[in-house]
Order: sequence, then C-alpha cells, then structure tokens
Amino acid sequence: MPRSAPARRLPGLLLLLWPLLLLLPLAAPDPVARPGFRRLGTRGPEGSPGRRPSSVAPDGAPASGASEPGRASGAGVCKSRPLDLVFLIDSSRSVRPLEFTKVKTFVSRIIDTLDIGPADTRVAVVNYASTVKIEFQLQAYTDKQSLKQAVGRITPLSTGTMSGLAIQTAMDEVFTAEAGARGPSSNIPKVAIIVTDGRPQDQVNEVAARARASGIELYAVGVDRADMQSLKMMASEPLEEHVFYVETYGVIEKLSSRFQETFCALDPCVLGTHQCQHVCISDGEGKHHCECSQGYTLNADKKTCSAQDKCALGTHGCQHLCVNDRTGSYHCECYDGYTLNADKKTCSVRDKCALGSHGCQHICVSDGAASYHCDCYPGYTLNEDKKTCSAIEEARRLVSTEDVCGCEATLAFQEKVSSSLQRLNTKLDGILEKLQVNEYGQIHR
Repeated sequence: MPRSAPARRLPGLLLLLWPLLLLLPLAAPDPVARPGFRRLGTRGPEGSPGRRPSSVAPDGAPASGASEPGRASGAGVCKSRPLDLVFLIDSSRSVRPLEFTKVKTFVSRIIDTLDIGPADTRVAVVNYASTVKIEFQLQAYTDKQSLKQAVGRITPLSTGTMSGLAIQTAMDEVFTAEAGARGPSSNIPKVAIIVTDGRPQDQVNEVAARARASGIELYAVGVDRADMQSLKMMASEPLEEHVFYVETYGVIEKLSSRFQETFCALDPCVLGTHQCQHVCISDGEGKHHCECSQGYTLNADKKTCSAQDKCALGTHGCQHLCVNDRTGSYHCECYDGYTLNADKKTCSVRDKCALGSHGCQHICVSDGAASYHCDCYPGYTLNEDKKTCSAIEEARRLVSTEDVCGCEATLAFQEKVSSSLQRLNTKLDGILEKLQVNEYGQIHR
C-alpha cells in the first residue's frame, strides 16, 4: 500500500500545526446576528421599543469619536441638534477643588456628545459665585478640542451663590447676536444648564421666569446640598425633564448620557420610543408629535387617543338620543314607546302606553299608535274615572252597607210614624168621649 504513507503522516502534521491554529484570531460574529441585539428602529417582542445599538460601525470599526477619552457611551450613534448652549457653573467655596474638576469633566463629556461648529452647536461657559465671570462666549471656539481645553483652564471664583445674577448675565451678555447667539429666524434652540450645590443667595424666581419667557430653555442640575425648590423655580417645564439631582459630584458625570439623549436628533418615531398610541409624526431634529386615527381625538397627555364624542358636538341631528360608537362614529336611538324612522334620525310614537304618561292605575292597553284604554287586575273593577281600580269585594261591601243603613233609617221612620199615629188616636178617642158625655147631658135635660 504505497499511498498509505502520506495518510499516516497527516496526524503528525496536524499536531505540529495545532499550536499555530490556536493563535489565529477568530472571526468576529456579525453584530446583527448576536442574540438580543436589535437593529435601530425595530421593535422588540410584544411591541417593546428596540434598544439603541452600541457605537460600532457596520464594518466593526468604532464609530466616530467612540475611542476618545471621556466620551459618553453610545456617542456617535446620532447627530445632535444644533444649539446655542451655555453652561452656568457654581464655583463657590462649598465646591471643593476636586469637585470643581468633576464639574468640568461633566461639561467636557457633554461637549463630546455634541456636534460642535459654527453651523452646529456653539458653547459658552459662565462661572459664578458672589460674582459672575463669562469664561468664553458662544463664538469663541468652533471645535471640541479647543472647547475642552478652555473648560479645563477654568478656576473657581469665591464665596457666595448668585444664581439669579448668573442667569441675568447669560440673558444680557451671552445669548446675544454680538456674543455669537443666532437669531429667532434660525430656529436654533437657546439652552442653559445651571449646575449648583447650594441655595441661591439672590432672587432666582423672577429672573428665571424672564429667561424662560425670552425663549431660553433652562435645565437645573443640583448636587449634594442643592435646594430642590430653587432648582424647580429655575428650570423649564416639564420639571421631570429639566430638573436633575445627584448626591455627590462623584456621580455627576453620569448625567452626561442623559443630556446626550436630550440633545440627540435621532427620530423617536423610528426608534419606537415615542409612546404615541396611534400615529407618530416626525418633525425633524429629533422632535415628533402624536396624532390619532380617523374618528379619534388626541388626549391632554398628547400621547393617547379617545374616540371622538360626535354626540357632544351637537351636529348629530338625532331627535331623541345620540349614542357614540367605539369606531368614532355614532347612531341615533329613540325613547321607550317610540320607533326610529327610516331617516335614522327622527322618531315616531309606537306605543303610548310605553310613554308612561297614560295615568292607568293598573294596566294600560294600547289600541294603536295614538290611543289606549285602562284595565284592572283580576278581582278589581274600573272606577268611573276610567283610570283607577277598586276591589270587587270592597265594592260589594260598600253597597251592602248602604242597603243596611237605608233599612235602618226606614224602620226608624216607620216606628216614629206609628208612635205618632198611636198618640193621635189616643187624643181623638179622648175628644170623642168628651163629645158623647156632653151630648148625653143635653138630652136628659
């Protein structure tokens, strides 16, 4: 068997090559094929929104900026909305140097999640304590690197927490065209994020209200000893989306991912995170609104829908009753005793007895659509009013009682007459006797 030698040498060759095979890198599986991974915009089981994919490009390379130090997880997944963004950071003495460094890291991480540039997001920083210092204006830096370097050079100021003065300064000197803010025609949102760990030492309620009225969207981030009531007075509505609180500066950096989601322009209608009950309409730049299917109206929560109450509109034309249907339409019905006509709107009398206005004490008998008569239960008889009823035995008893009463009266009258006649006869006998005595006397004279 001369050909068996190579076959015998093959196992030995595999033994020699086996260590080299172990060193070869295994091919990375397709991320879409991994269990539990869903594509962007798809919906999970039972309609649950699809999860946002990790920051991995289709070819397996990291997404743009994903490898930069300090970059928030998931960065590069979406394009941020263009903003005029101003940070107002509290650097009073209560903020220790290491804590102030954490604040600057927080600001830098948010910058990492944004698209920075003259046509994209512009960033300014206002530093405040008992005084206010504009560290740099919106037009000062147009790239992330120089922005983060400028943030890194910021130093604390002094004692005091003049939050109201900081907001006023941002309104008057930062959100202006001269400082680099874009005008109303650009439709670029004006956003301010104020970070503080104490209670403001000036009035913030009125100045914050003026800032919001001028079109500035205010986010309030409280740390440690921050006064929650003051945060709510400063922030825009809804408060649950504009007020944040962390217990220590050590965890403030985690809020950067929250702001990334807030400023992200990813279409929630595509993601399936919109919570619209019926229809999600994308408005662009990450904004959307909900609408309802035909026959439904949007509720006050701007998410859910209810069937339109067409009956309440007063245009239904029903003569008697309007009934809403689940489909958002309606139909007409009639009161008891009436029937719906062919026009499905008006009603005609079907049974006057059913109207309940007949007045019969016992039974109403319909004689047609327009007439009726009353009847009584067995053992009763209809009275002369043709409405009420009396028991037959009772009627007999009443008649019998009347007869007895009549007989007694007659007997009493008869006895009275008889007694009178007897008395009259007695008197007449006396008179006759006297007449006879007189007559006898005259004869014998």
